[in-house]
Amino acid sequence: MPKNARVTLCNGPYESNGVVEHRTFRLQGLLAALRSRGHQCVLENTREWNMVELVVNGEIVFRCNVKQLEFGGDGQLDPVCKEAVTAVDNAY
Repeated sequence: MPKNARVTLCNGPYESNGVVEHRTFRLQGLLAALRSRGHQCVLENTREWNMVELVVNGEIVFRCNVKQLEFGGDGQLDPVCKEAVTAVDNAY
C-alpha cells in the first residue's frame, strides 16, 4: 500500500469500570503507528461491542478485539499493533 493511504478505524464500545462507551485510549498506539508510516487515519464509531476493524479502500484488512490492544503508548511494543500495521501496508 502506498504511503498516505486513508485508513478507517471502525471501533465499537467496550466495558471499562462498569461503563460501556466508545473510547480511544486503546487505539492511541495503533493510531500513532499508522501515522508514523504516513497513513491518514479516520475514526468511525460502530455499534459492535469490543471490535476494531481497519478498512482500506472499502476492504477490511484487519480485525481484532479492542481489549487485545495495549492501553496508551506508541504501538511499537504492541504485537497486535504491529500485525495491524503490516496488514495495512500489505493491502492493495
